[in-house]
Amino acid sequence: MWTVIYIAPTAKIAERIKQKLTEEGFLVQVRAIDLSKNQFEIRVPEGELEEVQEVLNSILHR
Repeated sequence: MWTVIYIAPTAKIAERIKQKLTEEGFLVQVRAIDLSKNQFEIRVPEGELEEVQEVLNSILHR
């Protein structure tokens, strides 16, 4: 099952996060949730949630 780990405010940010997480070896999905507000879900498999959160924090705080 896939779990949302982040809501990105733009497609560019969503793709950047996806690329970085993929480079770290994680499976990642990006799904548009509200095109009028330009929001995108970043989703990962539930079993990878804790590991992904650590990497995501380092990506977001650079």
